[in-house]
Amino acid sequence: MTAETTHPQHDVNSPENLARRERGLEVARSVDGEAARAVIDSLADISPALGHHIAAFGFGDVYARPGLDPRSRQLVTIGVLTALGGCEPQLRIHIGAALNVGLTREEIVEAILHASVYAGFPRALNATFVAREVFAERDAAN
Repeated sequence: MTAETTHPQHDVNSPENLARRERGLEVARSVDGEAARAVIDSLADISPALGHHIAAFGFGDVYARPGLDPRSRQLVTIGVLTALGGCEPQLRIHIGAALNVGLTREEIVEAILHASVYAGFPRALNATFVAREVFAERDAAN
């Protein structure tokens, strides 16, 4: 190992980083149940560091910040993922999370429609179709 890879920041299993990751996983669980954990676990065999950073930084450091409530954070996330395009698997998770934190289907669809002005119709169409699938899955589960 080089000096760069042995730096504590790169040791995703250090006590400090394990605590950050666990905090992030708690935040993720509160928003989207086990969906984020499934994504993080799916990275274990190829990029455990990426899974760590999603949990520790994405959820533990950023998502847990004060200033925006979970509903607002999910609206922002849906808008950004719609605008980026090609993020349909992530959009699926975040539309589910948006429903979990109290956004209505109408608010989600409106956020995607609003993003169409800035992101274009093809990306908004793809996001709308993902929303339709998530809504149908929720209906079938109830």
